[in-house]
Amino acid sequence: MQQHVVIIGGTSGIGLAAAEILLREKFRVTISGRDPRRLANAGKELRNEAGTVAVDAANPTAVAALYGSLGSFDHLVLAFGSNKGLGPFATIDVEEVRLGFTEKVFPQFACAQAAQKFLSPKGSITFLSAVSAFGAMPGAAGIGAANAAIAAMVPTLASELRPLRVNAVAPGVVDTPWWDWVAPDQKSALFADFASKTPVGRVGTSEEIGQAIAFLVTNGFMTGQTIVCDGGIRLS
Repeated sequence: MQQHVVIIGGTSGIGLAAAEILLREKFRVTISGRDPRRLANAGKELRNEAGTVAVDAANPTAVAALYGSLGSFDHLVLAFGSNKGLGPFATIDVEEVRLGFTEKVFPQFACAQAAQKFLSPKGSITFLSAVSAFGAMPGAAGIGAANAAIAAMVPTLASELRPLRVNAVAPGVVDTPWWDWVAPDQKSALFADFASKTPVGRVGTSEEIGQAIAFLVTNGFMTGQTIVCDGGIRLS
């Protein structure tokens, strides 16, 4: 029987790439996002082969309604994030750090919690953390704390929710729309700097992180793990 993957945050970047890969792996895929226009465009990019449902991941009532409309499914991928919490520890506003938790940690927690009565016990949840949870990167204490909170949930939930598998992917610097808050010329300079510090000599692609997500969805012996897919930048 065809397994069903629900990807919240699947309208662009990593989530959209994961959807494309999982469709090729013959999964039934439903993607969601809060922007109806971006959702429609993503559906077209996926050749209308995936289901599309608009939902704001930060709205627990809307997320519960989404799950209810879909019925039972096998795998949940939480592929949305936040760029809040970046800045020097001495000067960053605590409210900015709190906003990072509000936009990423709490919604991922709530989306996973609300999915419990709909997910197959033989299925999986895959969270999205980031390398800032593991690398000693100056200026990333705030955003790193949020990503570390997600990574910290993984082994606990893998034990508590067994046999449901729970994992996460922690990307490094990846060329996705996450960086749209940076001016194009500044982004090019940033990417060049990150590439020079990364053992593989470049930044990552959405497809590479999507492959890591697909691995966690498809490998039935993986649970309680956070895969750091960063080109080795944390070693720098």
